[in-house]
Amino acid sequence: MKENRLKHLYVEELKDLFSAENQLLKALPKMAKASTSEDLRAGFEEHLEQTKEHVARLEKIFKALGETAGGKKCKGMAGLIEEGAEMIAKDPDLEELDAGLISAAQRVEHYEIAGYGCVSAYAKLLGEDRALSLLKQTLEEEKETDKKLTQLSGRINVEAADSEESDEVRGDSKKMAAKARAARA
Repeated sequence: MKENRLKHLYVEELKDLFSAENQLLKALPKMAKASTSEDLRAGFEEHLEQTKEHVARLEKIFKALGETAGGKKCKGMAGLIEEGAEMIAKDPDLEELDAGLISAAQRVEHYEIAGYGCVSAYAKLLGEDRALSLLKQTLEEEKETDKKLTQLSGRINVEAADSEESDEVRGDSKKMAAKARAARA
């Protein structure tokens, strides 16, 4: 009997999402630590807890399929996380840092929304109703996180646009941010 090609693609895409979510579990604490906005930090911490649930849901789906979850590295997520890490490493001004973290996080969310949208469509076509329910739940959470980031950006991006510090003030600002990050470590 021939293997269903859509099911094969479905499993491969689920593995990609599983890898992406696990990479995100490592990146979110770093993003939270780098953030200078309490609201943004809290958002990253909340999404970390959601991401743990996303991984658990994917594990349930793999178990129901009789498949293993690992074995694939999501290169797309690795690239997005690397770009975010590079931005943090440049040590930008406080306002620029938080605006940049939101930008990086929204790219991640859009990537996940696209991935979960696709696997949800595959699950529906394959009659994987239980998986579809779990995938849609995760998809809605990813969309909600994106909305929250958009709301935060409304304030944080304006602060970044309005900031025109002198080099002396900018240096003090960076020192304060470094101290705040060290205190959270």
